Order: sequence, then C-alpha cells, then structure tokens
Amino acid sequence: MGIITISRGSYSRGMEIAQKLSDNLGYECIWREILLKASEEFNIPEVALTQAIQDAPSFLDHIKHGKKKYIAFIRKAFLEYLQKDNIVYHGLAGHFFTKDIPNILNVRITANLSYRINVVMKRDNVSKENARQILNDLDEVRRKWSTYLYGIDTRTPDLYDIVLHVDCIQVDGAVDILSKIAKRPSFQTTPETLKKLKDKLIAAQAYALIVSNFPEAKIVSKDGVVLISIESSLAAEKRLSKKFEKLFRDIDGVKEVKTYVIPFDT
Repeated sequence: MGIITISRGSYSRGMEIAQKLSDNLGYECIWREILLKASEEFNIPEVALTQAIQDAPSFLDHIKHGKKKYIAFIRKAFLEYLQKDNIVYHGLAGHFFTKDIPNILNVRITANLSYRINVVMKRDNVSKENARQILNDLDEVRRKWSTYLYGIDTRTPDLYDIVLHVDCIQVDGAVDILSKIAKRPSFQTTPETLKKLKDKLIAAQAYALIVSNFPEAKIVSKDGVVLISIESSLAAEKRLSKKFEKLFRDIDGVKEVKTYVIPFDT
C-alpha cells in the first residue's frame, strides 16, 4: 500500500508513466478526478479550474482571493482522495500538498530538450522551431504558475525523492524503477502516514469553509484539535471562536477548535 505523486515536465511522457505504473502496482491513477471533485463540490466549472491552475497569473488575478480559493478547493479534493490509499497522482503540486507526510514517494519525470522537441514534432506535426517555441512557452507558463501559487519552482530536484530522465531510460524503464522503489518498506503507508494525512485533510476542510471570508487564516490540525490563527482585533476573539466552532463541528474527526487572534498592530 502506498501513495505516489508524479510531477511531470511537458512532453516528458509522465502521464503514460503514471498510468503504466498504476497498472503495475494495482493502484488508482488520478489527475482530472481531483478537478472534477472540486468542480462538483464548489460549483466551479471544470474548465475554469483547469484554466486557473494552468495560467494562474493572468486568470486568478481577476478573482478576489482567487489564488487562495482555488488552492484550497483543489487541496481539499486531493487530500480526500488520498485517504483511499494506493494512489498514483500525476498532476500539479502533489508533492506540495503532501509536504512533511512520511512514506509518500515524490517523483519528477523530465527529459532533455532535444527529446521533447522530437516528441512535439511527431505528435503535433510541426517544424523543429515551432516545437521549440511551444516547449519554451509551456515551460515558462509552468514556471510562473508554480512560483505564483506556491513560491517554488517545480523543477527543483530536492523537492523529490527521485528524478528520472525518460530520454535515458524510456517509459518502461521508468516504470520498472519506480515500481521497485514503491514496494520498499520506506514507501509503504503506515499508521503515522494515515494519521498525518487525516490531520492535513481536517485542516484543508476547515480552511475551505472559511477561505472566502478569511483567506489569510492559518489552520493546522493535530489529533483532531484544529488550531486557527487569524489577524483581527482582540475584541472579536470570542465571536470568531464561536463562529469557527460552529462551522467546523461537522467535520469528521474534529474534537476541539482553538482560535488565536493576532492583533492588527503586532
């Protein structure tokens, strides 16, 4: 049993690797399912969510707190899916959403430029120069996206447990390597993993409920105790505490809600 996140560069055949790897391990392979789940729950058109996460600087700037809202909704849907275990996720920010959770295998699939150019030329029937331009544009959009939304560059290798260059080992080689690594004890789901996933889910569910009105709130959960830090006046602390307790009481696993107000002038 385990969870694998795959970050994939454009035209690096990461989706193909994810699908074959999930078949090999008997895991569920997901990506669009997360968007569909968020779309249905929060009544946001899937096309809008897709556009938002692929072109963040131009799209989300026009929505009040859009960046935080979409991250919150997608994170919640993602973490709910992970509770099922035995998952291969090949999409944006999986390693970011699972940060600090043990035993999750975080993978980066990449390829050199010449390999990717050849893939684009064959798939899209375009010239070498057009293929190069397509890749340059895609890479720049993804770099801006990850920096804008998360303050990270998804190409940074130290974000991952392993980085595979598909042009060197090909798809089947990558699947073989990853399936062997995924079966190691260090990447098996444990009670500690499940506990931390549950805590992250509770925090994500709570934040999704208040992000529209309190986008700057910080929420963490530990052992069912939800801790909220929010900037406000001290006079509003009791009112906010009651409000959050009422909002969060129906979240599965919540035992207690603690609200900490940070005064505006500190």
